[in-house]
Amino acid sequence: LRQQIFARELEPGSWIDEQKLAQDYGISRTPMREALKVLAVEGLVTMKLRRGAYVTEMSRADVEQVYHLLGLIEADAAARVAAHATDDQRAGLRALHERLERQVRQRDAFFATNEQFHLALLGAAGNRWAVQVVADLRKVMKLSRHHSLFKQGRLAESLAEHRALMQAIERRDAEAARRLMRAHFDSGLEAAAAA
Repeated sequence: LRQQIFARELEPGSWIDEQKLAQDYGISRTPMREALKVLAVEGLVTMKLRRGAYVTEMSRADVEQVYHLLGLIEADAAARVAAHATDDQRAGLRALHERLERQVRQRDAFFATNEQFHLALLGAAGNRWAVQVVADLRKVMKLSRHHSLFKQGRLAESLAEHRALMQAIERRDAEAARRLMRAHFDSGLEAAAAA
């Protein structure tokens, strides 16, 4: 179900016919209801009293709030990584960044590697709670109809922002890394608003 939502097979705002889906999957309605409850906790599904489950729709305010939180959490992580990352952690981030450099004209591949980079950076920061919160926020961001990386020219801009961030991490400049990551999310929100 999660993948159907991410693939837009179940559109934001659409009603989820749990009986039909249970039949399609060859299961009873009980595990289908349990799955919907999990997706509701993740924010991907909204349960409406006596009306059933709907795929969550992201408002403009929702998008702004999620970008704000991601920017705060990931800016803090970037500063921590710049100050404390091991050589192996830096090498891992560098390898992901180099993959982004090669994928700048391959939107889907770039999108996937970009997410890997951000999650690797969070992992290197060593705060498992931040990793959990960001993973949940990123799931919800996939509901947004206009993802910032889809805007014309945004991949190249995002790559340039990553390049500057990697340079700050390599220099072990925590405050520059913090500032650049916040700016990265501000630019992403601006691009999402324009899309």
